[in-house]
Amino acid sequence: MTMTANGPRDKYNAVWIIFFILGLGTLLPWNFFITATMYFTSRLSCSNNVNMTVNGTKTGDHNILQSTFSNVMTLCAMVPLLIFTCLNSFIHQIIPQKVRILGGLTGILVMFLVTAILVKVEISPLPFYVITMIKIVCINSFGAMLQGSLFGLAGMLPASYTTPIMSGQGLAGTFAAFSMICTLLTGSELRDSAFGYFITACVVIVLAIASYSALGKMEFFQYHMESNSKQSDSDQENKMDLLKKEDSAKMAPVSRLTDEEADQKSSVYTIFRKIWVMALSVCFVFTVTIGIFPAVTMDAKSSIAHGNLWDIYFIPVSCFLIFNLMDWAGRSFTGVCMWPGKNSVLLPILVIARLVFVPLFMLCNVQPRVYLPIWFEHDAWYIVFMIFFALTNGYLASLCMCFGPKKVLPHEAETAGVTMAFFLSLGLALGAAFSFAFRNMI
Repeated sequence: MTMTANGPRDKYNAVWIIFFILGLGTLLPWNFFITATMYFTSRLSCSNNVNMTVNGTKTGDHNILQSTFSNVMTLCAMVPLLIFTCLNSFIHQIIPQKVRILGGLTGILVMFLVTAILVKVEISPLPFYVITMIKIVCINSFGAMLQGSLFGLAGMLPASYTTPIMSGQGLAGTFAAFSMICTLLTGSELRDSAFGYFITACVVIVLAIASYSALGKMEFFQYHMESNSKQSDSDQENKMDLLKKEDSAKMAPVSRLTDEEADQKSSVYTIFRKIWVMALSVCFVFTVTIGIFPAVTMDAKSSIAHGNLWDIYFIPVSCFLIFNLMDWAGRSFTGVCMWPGKNSVLLPILVIARLVFVPLFMLCNVQPRVYLPIWFEHDAWYIVFMIFFALTNGYLASLCMCFGPKKVLPHEAETAGVTMAFFLSLGLALGAAFSFAFRNMI
């Protein structure tokens, strides 16, 4: 995995590990932000009484700020994520890679430092609501630029170096789910657990910044960056040599031809024509996944708990922990096996086949329900579906992200990686939109 045909070796898998840490730093902060949703909604209570435990019982109807928090949070997250990932497809050739990556990490770090500080500061509900939504917009804007830039950077390395980014992102979800279960077990106060989430996120981001700073010193990384640059320069030199060899009568048409070729190579559309199968596949994977998880899956109820502790832990364990563990396993498995190949027609067929999980979960014991019957009531059905749902999500999404940049010329790989990141984000946004329809159909 760490050898190239004529290049240096990735000593101690250092570059692989750095990309894993960067993948972790991309999603762990946002996963912790979502995990702390109960803290945010409790701060929106008019009573400002947030000294309650995570599994504590608080009665009473939610006010308008609490009721709209989740939907507005989703909107404030998905819209900037999509917009800035799209912009990154075009500005990555203008703004240096180092500025985009370090700028994204630093921006997210500042937002989480502010979030951690505000845990200790009393603010009335409405200003807190507005400030939180502004932070969500900023975090996802910086995150979109960071994620797109990382996939573009990985696209210039061997295909296996997209795997650690995907695997790191998978571990981020697992870590957040495990932390949620720990807070349930300990009965921690919401403010204490939320403060711990945000400080942990800051530490991980600092580690990611330090790791990226060391990346440029790695011989393996330098070799591939220089090779990519030389490939682009070689193309330009070949064009000039071709022009010089032509006689004056043919020089004009050749000039027009090479100009067109240069435009094509810098065109996002031209690159998309080469990777459209992978791009649409990763988009479809996440559309199906986010369409069902967590909007539908988190409303499932245990049929065997009967009021015992399993009632409390059923969703944190069966939904969030199992999904994130299996998703992480699927993402990581591409480091060992990459089947089917990048040109296989079987890959998009497998992606489309995941659509079967939509009716399967809708026919589980999801409550409340009005229209559909329950076919798979027992908890075991739900857990088995979740295992295969998560495994296929991680594995197929990671395969698509690895293969996309390898279907283009070497100097087009960064643009291909950024474009793949855009379609990943598009899948997230489409999935969030479909989730409302899927839930209402039940």
